[in-house]
Formats: sequence, C-alpha cells, structure tokens
Amino acid sequence: MREQDGEVPLRGGRVTPGVVRVGDTVRRPATEASPFVARLLRHLERRGFAGAPRHLGLDVAGRDTFSYLPGQVPAKFRCWTDVQVAAAGVLLRSLHDATRGCAMAGACPVVCHHDPGPNNAVFRDGLPYAFIDFDTAAPGDPLEDVGYAAWTWCVSSRATAPPASAQAAQVRILADAYGLEAPARGELVDAMLDRQTRNASWWRQRLELHAYDAELIASRIEWSEREHAYATAHRSTFERALLVTRPLSR
Repeated sequence: MREQDGEVPLRGGRVTPGVVRVGDTVRRPATEASPFVARLLRHLERRGFAGAPRHLGLDVAGRDTFSYLPGQVPAKFRCWTDVQVAAAGVLLRSLHDATRGCAMAGACPVVCHHDPGPNNAVFRDGLPYAFIDFDTAAPGDPLEDVGYAAWTWCVSSRATAPPASAQAAQVRILADAYGLEAPARGELVDAMLDRQTRNASWWRQRLELHAYDAELIASRIEWSEREHAYATAHRSTFERALLVTRPLSR
C-alpha cells in the first residue's frame, strides 16, 4: 500500500494481509466472515460496549471499514503485569455480557471472540481497553475464550518466563477479574489445554492451504504443542491456584 495515497500499512496480518489505516479508519479486505462481523460490531455498539471498533460499512474498493482505535497493539507475546491481566479479564467479561442471550449467539451462551490474546488487544496508558480482529468470532461457550485468554495472557513455556507458580497466580487473577464461578473454574485448565490443541490443528489446516509459508506455520504448530505439553506438566499447579477464590468487585 502507498502512504502517499493516505494508506498506511498496519503491523500484523497473521491471518488477513492488506490491513491499512486511512485517517481515523481501518480498511481490511472482506472475507467470508465479514457479514457476521459487521452484525456483531453493530450489536456491540447498540449495547454500549466500547471495547471494539465500529463497523462503518464498505469502501469503494469493497473493503470493510472500521473506526480506528488509538493505542498500541503488542507485536509479540510477553509477560504481563497482574493489573494488565486483570484488565484483560474484565474486558473479556464485558464483551461476553454484551452478547449474552442475543440472537447472534443462537443456542450458545455468548458470542466468543475466539482470539482474545494480547496480539488482538489495544492498549492505552499501559492497559488493554479494546479487542480488534473479530474474524473468528462465533457463538460459543465463554470458557473457550477464557481458556484461550488464560493461556495467552498468563502461561508460557519459554525458559525466560516466570515459574509455573507465578503463571498460575496470574491465571487465578484472570479468572477472578472475569468473575468465573466455581464450577467453571474447575474446567478452566481443560479449556486452556483444549484451545492449545485446537490452535495447533488450525495451523495444520493452514499448512495444507499455504505451503509457501510452511516454515512459519510449522513454528506456530510446534509452539502450540510445546505450550500444551508445558501446561499439562504443570496442570496441578494451575488447578490448585484456581481453588483460591478472590473475585474482584464488578
């Protein structure tokens, strides 16, 4: 894209390339998910949920047009503070509450984002205040998102990451901030492991379609499997931490 035409390429694009900023808007190539995403974002706007961009229609090139959310989107996964993790939990709960029982959720409790990790969060003053990239949004169970968030905000197999006990404490912080009730807390570790498995499977499917990115995709499959092995090895540590219930006031 050409900046002289007012189009500034935006960093990222792991799934959808060609995302650009034009003034106070963001333009993305339309996908099969576009109609659902447009309906969802309009619903969130009506519900007063401020933690998502607004869908502004299509531009003359047929691209989805969204409001631009000022702030920073992290380029890489890294360690987050307890305050940042708690803010992510509150934001995710607010998103789910805005879709709970709506027609778009169908027979499911909510509409899930399905990728509510730090790489899809906009930070302002050091805290996540909005989610972007709703292309994988679909009806689902809240634990699908909470499990994914617990993994991507709190857990890491990297040698430089905090010990499992510290990671488990942050998983608890996320669950408390979200307001996860006792029965669901007992299922959270399984939900996290399931999302790690599904992430590896999702990238394997892309490997079949995009062989030219084989090395990059293979690294993401390996990462997901390594994370799953790490979470499995420390399962009891995560489960013990979740027995401590300290819900934050909402």
